[in-house]
Amino acid sequence: MLKHYNITVTGKVQGVWYRKNTLEKAKELHITGHVKNLSNGNVYIEAEGNHDQLTSFIAWCTLGPEFAKVDNVSFEERDIRPFKCFEIIY
Repeated sequence: MLKHYNITVTGKVQGVWYRKNTLEKAKELHITGHVKNLSNGNVYIEAEGNHDQLTSFIAWCTLGPEFAKVDNVSFEERDIRPFKCFEIIY
């Protein structure tokens, strides 16, 4: 069953290739949606996939790429928005 999560990642998550690595992880897990930097220094993600895909994705988000320091990952389930792919929004 397809689910949609809005995810916010806080910590040192900008300037450490977080978005690029998120894109790669989403593609690896066959998740659709998007990722973008927020003006407050956080990263915002909308992700769609099944329960197992999203569980693995959120687990990765708590670690992030090598130079990130993630303080918190919060997420909430929302209505499906049928994305065709996963992309970085600038």
